[in-house]
Amino acid sequence: MLNAAIIGLGRWGQTLVGSVQGTSGLLRFTSGATGNRAKAEAFAATAGIALKDSYREVLADPAIEAVVLATPHLQHAAQIAEAAAAGKHVFVEKPFTMSKASAEAAVAAAEAAGVTLALGHNRRFHPHMQRLRALVRAGELGTILHCHGEMSSPTGLFLPKGVWRTDPEQSPAGGMTGLGIHLVDSMIDLFGEIEAVACQSVNRAAPSGAQDTTSVMLRFRSGQTGTLLAFTATAPVFRFSAYGARAVASIATPTLDAFSLEPAPPAPGQPAPAASHETLAGFDTLRAELEAFARAVRGQARYPITPAEMIHGVAVLEAIVAAVGRDRFVTVT
Repeated sequence: MLNAAIIGLGRWGQTLVGSVQGTSGLLRFTSGATGNRAKAEAFAATAGIALKDSYREVLADPAIEAVVLATPHLQHAAQIAEAAAAGKHVFVEKPFTMSKASAEAAVAAAEAAGVTLALGHNRRFHPHMQRLRALVRAGELGTILHCHGEMSSPTGLFLPKGVWRTDPEQSPAGGMTGLGIHLVDSMIDLFGEIEAVACQSVNRAAPSGAQDTTSVMLRFRSGQTGTLLAFTATAPVFRFSAYGARAVASIATPTLDAFSLEPAPPAPGQPAPAASHETLAGFDTLRAELEAFARAVRGQARYPITPAEMIHGVAVLEAIVAAVGRDRFVTVT
C-alpha cells in the first residue's frame, strides 16, 4: 500500500481522494495540505486524512511516500522540485507545468532524485481509448488523415471573476488547461509529435469574462492534421475521432462510454471490415491512473505517460497560448 498525501483539497482534490480511499489495495491518502484548511477539515476527517499546516510539513513526514498535486497550475513546477528534493514520488494533475522550460526542469529534478513522476491524464486509461490506441498502432484504420477532439463543460458559467481558474495566467486560452490539454495528450499518445498550431479563443457567455470558446488547428510531424475544441460555458460533452483511410473510429459522451468503428467501402474484391458499436459505463479512470502511479512507484510497471510526452504536451500548450489571436500557425519548439 502506497501512503500518499493529497496537496490541494478543492473539488478536484476531493474527487481524486474519493476515487481510491478505502477501496484501493494499492494507494491510500493518509495526509494532506490545502490552501484553505477550514474548508477541507470536514472532508479530511471523514476520509481519514490528517491535515498538515503546510506542504513543507507534509514533505518532512517520513511516513509519506508520495504526493498527489491538485493545486493551481503555476505552482506545479516548484512543488514537483520540492517533492523530488524530499525524496517523494509525485503525481501531478494536468497541465504538467505552464512552460516547456519549467517542464524540463521538473523532469530533471525527478530524474536526479530517482523518484517516480506521473501526470494526471485519466482518459488514457479508459478501455475505449486503449482500444483506439491498439487499432492505430496495428494500422487497422489505415493511413490516418485527421483527428478531432472536443470537450466541453458548464463550469465557466458559475466561476466568478478573481478565482484562479478564471485567471488568464493560470488558465490561458480558455478551456485549454482544464479540458483541451486532455485532447492534446491523447493526440500525442496516438499520433506522435505536433509541430504547429493555430488558435482562436474568445469569451461568449462566461460571466467572469474569461475565454470560454477555444478552437485549435494542429499539424503533426507525420503530416497528419487535427482539430480541437474546448468550451467552458455549455453542456458537458466528450468526443474523440480518428479518421483513417480504412475506417473512422470514435469515442463519445462525457464519460467515454460509447465506441464506434465505421469502415470505408472496401477495394474491389476485398472484404469489408465489420462496423462495431459498443458501450462501457462506469469505468473509473481516476482510480486507474492513481493505481498505475502506485504500481510504477513499486517498480511493477512503467507509468504510461513518458517524461518526453509530458514535456511535449506543455510545449504544445505553450504554442497554443502564443497562437491566440495571431491568425497564423505557431511552431511548437
